[in-house]
Amino acid sequence: MKKNSLRITLLALLIVILLAGCKKKPVAVAPQTPPPPPPTPSAQLSVNPATIMQGDSATLAWSSENAVSVTIDPIGKVDLSGQQAVSPNESTTYHLTATGPGGTAEQTARLTVNAKPAPPPAVTTAPPESLADSFRNNVQDKGDIYFDYDSFSIRPDQQAALQRDAQWFKQHPDAKVSIEGHCDERGSTEYNLTLGDNRARAVKDALVQLGVPAPQLNTISYGKEKPFCTESTESCWQQNRRDHFTLGGGMQ
Repeated sequence: MKKNSLRITLLALLIVILLAGCKKKPVAVAPQTPPPPPPTPSAQLSVNPATIMQGDSATLAWSSENAVSVTIDPIGKVDLSGQQAVSPNESTTYHLTATGPGGTAEQTARLTVNAKPAPPPAVTTAPPESLADSFRNNVQDKGDIYFDYDSFSIRPDQQAALQRDAQWFKQHPDAKVSIEGHCDERGSTEYNLTLGDNRARAVKDALVQLGVPAPQLNTISYGKEKPFCTESTESCWQQNRRDHFTLGGGMQ
């Protein structure tokens, strides 16, 4: 009896072992590969030309990859790629930021703006000097030729003034000039008219020899009738013994 129970127990144990060995083994599952990270954005930014004068413009150009948004300071949000004319009043650094799922990229470009040079000061052109003004400033009174008493010879100390007068007359060929002969009060009216005429003609001849055209010069004698100084002194008489120049007058 005990032997049969033992056999039954062993047989049951064997059946259990066989049933356990017949179970299906679990299928191994391969691990899943994580997706690749999104690409990092890249960008380019340039300005051409890099230097301009104030008031001129330059072209700002940019491009990006793997970005969904691009901003340029100080412009603001822009297309992912493009170009734009810029004309700042002062030097400016443009800062680009490209943003995408994989991060950001930054670029800068510097535009130098030079101030325009100040315009040259306005040149005020003085009106051309009239013939009458030029004569008054260079010949009238300043160009008088003085003589010794009772003489119509041109003194050596009067040659420089004569040279200056001749130069002005030659530079102004349209100027018709009268040479007035004057005398001091001593002597008769007739005598002084003749002496004044001789003095005027002596100066005319000297000017002609210096290259002044004769038709440009007129001579007239006033003798002692138009004194420059009215005192009866030697210093006053010296001022009256002269040839004086005036513009215009009839030709003799």
